[in-house]
Amino acid sequence: MTFNTGDPVVHWTYGFGHVVGKEERVIAGRKTLYYAILTRELTVWVPVDSLLDTRLRPPTSLDGFKNLFAILTGKGEPLPENRQERKVMLLERLKDGRAASLCQVLRNLATYQQAHALNEVDMGLMKRSRESLLGEWCHAFSITAVEAEAELQRMLEAGYPGRSKR
Repeated sequence: MTFNTGDPVVHWTYGFGHVVGKEERVIAGRKTLYYAILTRELTVWVPVDSLLDTRLRPPTSLDGFKNLFAILTGKGEPLPENRQERKVMLLERLKDGRAASLCQVLRNLATYQQAHALNEVDMGLMKRSRESLLGEWCHAFSITAVEAEAELQRMLEAGYPGRSKR
């Protein structure tokens, strides 16, 4: 996978951003090409190596996003009551960096929150997943963060048990 300066990308941890440059760096005696990715909050240097596909990906297309809405409005999967098991399960789901995984984590946590208080780790994962998804969503639909957030909240609420789908 090759990216050029100006290309929109999604970093598996930091979310949506743009390639702002490429630079060869020598670290531990090895010369490696790096992409400089400017996200909302910081610049991340990503090595161009065999793991690049697990670190960066192109943003989800408009049609691809429309297919994800079924996850957000659907029924959430049950999460473990044990906070450590829940954390491990959610982090494992997020490892692939896919938009579908972000949607599943958000859906599952929103469903879990209907019957249980979220702890700090749960809230942090929900915030991180939400911010990552919203950056990509804004890009795909060319809308503001406020518009994307409102639509996301509407979709999550539509999936709560006992509520009718709008």
